[in-house]
Amino acid sequence: MTIQDKLGVDKFNTDELHSHIQVDKTYGDKEEIQRVIRVCPAGLYSLDDDGNLLFDHLGCLECGTCRVLSGGKVIKEWNYPAGEKGIAFRQG
Repeated sequence: MTIQDKLGVDKFNTDELHSHIQVDKTYGDKEEIQRVIRVCPAGLYSLDDDGNLLFDHLGCLECGTCRVLSGGKVIKEWNYPAGEKGIAFRQG
């Protein structure tokens, strides 16, 4: 079973309008940004063709890896989603 198969059985009840993660898209250290891109298990961070950071909170696994790795640099603020929002992990 692949990672995508396992994640496919999880349930996401995402707040589409309000992200629980605030990203500093103007942060300039490209090496730091690449680290955050590489460690996100959901692949929510990427760069556009111009090298600008893109982020989509939909599909977040709420692991906090980006928060811990960034240490307040790329990730300005990280909180768990409001009650009843976010991911519900299921075994499959």
